[in-house]
Amino acid sequence: MDVPALLAAMTLEEKASLLDGSDAWRTEPIARPDGSLTVPAVMVADGPHGLRKEPDDSESMGLGDAVPATCFPPAAGLASTWDPELVEQVGAAMADECRAEGVSVLLGPGVNMKRSPLCGRNFEYLSEDPFLAGTLAAALVRGVQGRGVGTSLKHFAANNQETERMTVSADVDERTLREIYLPAFERVVRQEQPWTVMCAYNKINGVYASQHPWLLTEVLRDQWGFEGLVVSDWGAVDDRPAGVAAGLDLEMPSSGGNGTRKVVDAVRAGTLAEADVDRAAARVLRLVDRAQPALAERTPADLDAHHELARHAATASAVLLKNEDGILPLDADRGGRVAVVGELARTPRYQGSGSSQVNPTRLEDALGALRERLAREVAFAPGYALEAGADDETVAALRDEAVEVARDAAVVLVFLGLPPSYEAEGYDREHLELPPQQVSVLEAVAQVNREVVVVLSNGAAVTVHPWQRHARAVLEGWLLGQAGGSAVADLLTGRAAPSGRLAETIPLRAADTPTVGAFPGERGHVRYGEGLLIGYRWYDAHELPVAYPFGHGLTYTRFVWSDVEATVGRDTPAAPDATTHTADDDARVAVEVAVTVTNAGARAGRETVQVYVHDPRSAVHRPEQELRGFVGVELEAGESRRVTVPLDARAFAYWDVTLQRWVVEGGAFEIRVGASSRDQRGRAVVELAGDDLTAPLSAEQPTSAWLEHPVAGPVLRERLAGSVMLRMFEDPQHGPMLRAIPLRRLSRFPDVPLREEQLEDLVAEVRA
Repeated sequence: MDVPALLAAMTLEEKASLLDGSDAWRTEPIARPDGSLTVPAVMVADGPHGLRKEPDDSESMGLGDAVPATCFPPAAGLASTWDPELVEQVGAAMADECRAEGVSVLLGPGVNMKRSPLCGRNFEYLSEDPFLAGTLAAALVRGVQGRGVGTSLKHFAANNQETERMTVSADVDERTLREIYLPAFERVVRQEQPWTVMCAYNKINGVYASQHPWLLTEVLRDQWGFEGLVVSDWGAVDDRPAGVAAGLDLEMPSSGGNGTRKVVDAVRAGTLAEADVDRAAARVLRLVDRAQPALAERTPADLDAHHELARHAATASAVLLKNEDGILPLDADRGGRVAVVGELARTPRYQGSGSSQVNPTRLEDALGALRERLAREVAFAPGYALEAGADDETVAALRDEAVEVARDAAVVLVFLGLPPSYEAEGYDREHLELPPQQVSVLEAVAQVNREVVVVLSNGAAVTVHPWQRHARAVLEGWLLGQAGGSAVADLLTGRAAPSGRLAETIPLRAADTPTVGAFPGERGHVRYGEGLLIGYRWYDAHELPVAYPFGHGLTYTRFVWSDVEATVGRDTPAAPDATTHTADDDARVAVEVAVTVTNAGARAGRETVQVYVHDPRSAVHRPEQELRGFVGVELEAGESRRVTVPLDARAFAYWDVTLQRWVVEGGAFEIRVGASSRDQRGRAVVELAGDDLTAPLSAEQPTSAWLEHPVAGPVLRERLAGSVMLRMFEDPQHGPMLRAIPLRRLSRFPDVPLREEQLEDLVAEVRA
């Protein structure tokens, strides 16, 4: 497609029409009656854990009639794999199903941070940590786009709640944005160039994301080098001409021509440049063009193979939180009757609610899978109704039946979790607790049988502290997709070993979480008062105990770690500059961390080596530690392997709001290697030279900044030589107060031999 020639041949109305959807899921085609100009439409569809495509004859946004597709574990589960290679395979499989259905862009992945565990859409997001989220999202994008289908990285940016999500302003400082809420997007953009980025509904510091020039153009394009198209979330557009000027290219769904009219009217009124329309239209044309090769090869997807991949992904997603006395795995052939309690074992909750709901090609439940795998009696009692509403008599009868089934069983598998009504797109959770009826059943069962294993199904963290004393083992199953039932059975019976690691902290209670008093906000604003301290960063900073830390996960073997080393690379910092950074900078190794891992148990297993960086002394506040690298290693019983984790300069950097770039502060850094954020297995210290952190001076800065400057300090002291003020600067009692006065204001004081009109010459002299 010759994009410049097409643009030159189009009318203003035709170009503007390309910036609006033609229906709920397709771009606008152009077909002149005389055949002189033709632009086909392309289709997008919901993701990100499977294809949710409306039938070809549908133009609606309905959520219940999608074509069948493989439902993989949602992001909350997939993130717990800590396995980029597996996530890439999932992406490739989803792309093949998109190709089979003629879908050109899969709307995902979502990389918004889990600022609060109460966010109702957390099941669709990856992690509380930007490095982990960005690494896994990049792998998913690589898998999808490697098969000729585009992705839509979402929701850009600071979209961390469902309450008032269409209108709320996320009020957050720049450093927090740069270090917490933007890095996952940045990593994916720089490494994989997603075909599209989807803007969020909300405002950022009072400006809608859909018309935020700093976000959509200055940061995304000018600094990160994004080359693709920016699409609105469905219904996110507020002021369409302002959005075009800011860098929003495509409005979805169709506005019925309203957006097109407003864009044309704005150009003719002189309030919007036609060049801005041309720029956006060119991006739409390039998207349409790059979609054509895959559309020309619509071959059926291998749904059987994809189901097996979904089972593998589900197996890798589950996290074994607790396993007292090795109660798991179960012995498949002997040991007496197994009791299964809980409606969720029979009626699995395998995905979240909302726009990402997939119509699965098949669905497996844990109860049926356990009966297939265990060569002994498996008794079942539902225990509770999945949703509230049953009368007291029914609740009591269900509980009593569960107790009788559990009595005298060799082991009781209790399936608990969140009903669909507890978490969904569109609203936030009110608490972190399991339904009281479920906890009551667990307590009653535990009174007649101590051999209890709990299996959880939930899309976001729930508190386990109030009830886990009743269970000898707890398997966090998250939402595991259509093959989750078989995966859980494989894990419980030992056909597979758990390998998942928590991608989010499980707190003891909601009152300990970072956003108490600042979520979901009030009067249209939500204040990000916790700043950099979300997730494990918060719990570390406040030395708070947690139920289970970020990165935690057990398995059926035991690993021993030894010989941690950290070696400084030859190309040690400076950190990449925001405006000159290239992909080569990402690949540059500043430090290489090595550790030997030995499987000291009796069966094979997978360990995840996590590397955290601690800056013991910094000019700015920094979190206690931050995840900066990880690698998974699979070892046979008795096997040892030396594994390495490279850290680039960015791993040691922070965002300097004055210099407006990433900087590495020279000095000692502690490398912490562990199996979770709180299970440290070894440490090493490296010395880095760092960057020049000298800030450009101005007359508005405190006098202390001038006095401490290597060049300006001597110059200013010479100008103030012999003055009382210079001597007073050194006074231990009054000096700190006087040095805090901005230089311009100090020049107005009596007896200061430096006048305000001389300051510009002084600034120029120092800068020279």
